Amino acid sequence: MRVRIYQPARNAMQSGTARTRQWVLEYPQADARDIDPLMGWTSSDDTQAQVRLRFATRDEAEAYARENGLDYVVTEPHKRAQNVRPRGYGENFANDRFMPWTH
Repeated sequence: MRVRIYQPARNAMQSGTARTRQWVLEYPQADARDIDPLMGWTSSDDTQAQVRLRFATRDEAEAYARENGLDYVVTEPHKRAQNVRPRGYGENFANDRFMPWTH
């Protein structure tokens, strides 16, 4: 079984970067999902696909996989440049602006 080690991307709906600094070890789905004939929900007997282990560093995640005899693949994160404005949001309302603020 090959597990995946990765650093999750930030939530697209928010500008924050919470939960993006940790590394995640995720098990693949072993069984196919079935459709419940009564309710129409999808389900699976594979409970290991629900497990996501979080680690502070990549080395800790790799060490855990090696200790438990798991074959793993590491997906490198795509880092983006930070967009930090020198004076921040308050600059929009500053009294010392050289030009009038317009849309």
